[in-house]
Amino acid sequence: MSYRKADIYVHETKAGVLEETETGYRFQYESEYLSQKDADAVSLTLPIRKDPYESQVLFPFFDGLIPEGWLLDVVEDTWKVNPKDRMGILLVSCRDTIGNVSVREA
Repeated sequence: MSYRKADIYVHETKAGVLEETETGYRFQYESEYLSQKDADAVSLTLPIRKDPYESQVLFPFFDGLIPEGWLLDVVEDTWKVNPKDRMGILLVSCRDTIGNVSVREA
């Protein structure tokens, strides 16, 4: 199985990588990003640290970036993404989010 990766940006600076794993998901901050004095955490639930975060489900913060309702329908219809494929939806629809975090396919 081919696992997908997403580069996670904060204020247009690459902060880390989100990836699918055999058991779920992993998010890890980039060492270069960690060395910045003014580095912001991706979210309060993913504070800055060297060690990776692991989860069996897509982290709630990233899942919360995914559109809902009619906008989700548009995303699913336009990109032909399975509604249960949360990572796929994240990759196609969260490049330009309302907040300071964006997601780009690695």
